[in-house]
Amino acid sequence: MINITTLSNGFRIATDYIPHVETASIGIWVKCGARKETVETNGIAHFLEHMAFKGTATRTAKEIAESIESVGGYLNAYTSREATAYYAHVMKEDAPLALDILQDILNNSTFDPEEMEKEREVILQELGQSYDTPDDIIFDYFQETAFPNQSMGRPILGPASNIKSFDRNMIAKFMADHYCPSRMVLAAAGNIDHDALCKLAEGYFGTRKVLTHEDPAPSVYTGGHFYENRTLEQAHVVIGMGGVSSHNSDYYTMNIYSGILGDGMSSRLFQEIREKRGLVYSIYSFHSSYSDTGTFGVYAGCDPQRVPELIPAALNELKQFPHTLTADEIRKAKNQSKARLTMSMESTSGRCQRLANQLLIFDRAIPLNEIAAKIESVTQADIAELSSKILHTPAILTALGKDLSLPSVDDISVMLRG
Repeated sequence: MINITTLSNGFRIATDYIPHVETASIGIWVKCGARKETVETNGIAHFLEHMAFKGTATRTAKEIAESIESVGGYLNAYTSREATAYYAHVMKEDAPLALDILQDILNNSTFDPEEMEKEREVILQELGQSYDTPDDIIFDYFQETAFPNQSMGRPILGPASNIKSFDRNMIAKFMADHYCPSRMVLAAAGNIDHDALCKLAEGYFGTRKVLTHEDPAPSVYTGGHFYENRTLEQAHVVIGMGGVSSHNSDYYTMNIYSGILGDGMSSRLFQEIREKRGLVYSIYSFHSSYSDTGTFGVYAGCDPQRVPELIPAALNELKQFPHTLTADEIRKAKNQSKARLTMSMESTSGRCQRLANQLLIFDRAIPLNEIAAKIESVTQADIAELSSKILHTPAILTALGKDLSLPSVDDISVMLRG
């Protein structure tokens, strides 16, 4: 059973009551991520997320960690392009403790300069690790190519120069400016009492100051080309196109399309490119949907000498898709989507995160049967039409590897549409 309460300042509390479990997942989601940053502050949302765990007026960084772990719980956070989340998973009786720690790091963090210097080094190490992980960093390059000179295209970690420049005042100001109650959701799932949680939340967040805020400028997808000539054992390639937003009527159609094309070992790309041709070890399709835009793409890793075979083969699968789509493929993809949705509902963490994200994106909780009905309503004509539409958006080619032979973006467009 889902309950939602909104405090007078706009702060929302949402619970998904699951009486038969012994645990609770609880977290605070903020509609503020890398997209809220400027060129100069790129990376600060992620830096703030790190610093929130480094001490409050009443708890040291070690005490924050020990408070949760001493009762067998788990505490973590993440930053995305449009949100930041702080969350915990605990036994049901420890939910008040988890909320007290979460509110403490959001209301009373000190951003101690000494701790900040240590965490700066940690984040720089994280940045270096990301750069040294080609199948990770290539997606930053892909995003920047899709949305050049826009906040949507900048990396979540930010550049090293920015990470080195942030100070306590900048972090505190970013939090004060963007962590406003109307853009925050306290979500919980598990064996947890809604009214009791609301009472605690009122005390912790009810007096939080109401702030005016502006939505970020609309993102403009452009497409383009990025290649870094780097010595690697494998080449890493992403072929991309424009996608759909979370609010787009084709959102669930996109799920089915991407599932048929490149989700799992029975998908078209896996079967044709890996199983039949042996060109790659890893290949899959993906789509990323945001509040006002989206991207679609295919990632593959292969021997650098096989790239000239890989790209045309992958493009041919994309090109032929709308003309060769079958009812059996659609049924399988729908079953996968609905099964994955149902399986996620067996996890308190998954249900908590789903509820929070739905409120941040859609301002309401979406029932499971409504999502399942939308998945089921997708038709073969819908998928074929979306597939054709995607092929006519500007293409992206992003690649890492040594001395790769690559087509131009114009060549890719010709191969897709010719």
